[in-house]
Amino acid sequence: MEGGFGFPLGGDPDDLMRGLREFAERQTEAMQDSQREQFSTLTLNTAVELTAAALGRLDLSGSSDEQAVAMRDAMRVLFPEAVALVSAARQGFMRES
Repeated sequence: MEGGFGFPLGGDPDDLMRGLREFAERQTEAMQDSQREQFSTLTLNTAVELTAAALGRLDLSGSSDEQAVAMRDAMRVLFPEAVALVSAARQGFMRES
């Protein structure tokens, strides 16, 4: 006879405990995977939002050459930060073996 959660009712108490332990381990792993995915998604969104906000605050004035220099200077600062956030998110998406 099977219970509602896939556990045998009756029978050997050790089998029941083993089944409960395996169920708990699967639930814990599923929760950790979900939390890891949420962290990764939040980190990616943060990288995009921070980069967009920083670029939106640039005061680009002057000739097109001066504007290009200002953009390059900003990206020299922003790019490593964005890459660090994306790298952290990527590690979160990669499942540990």
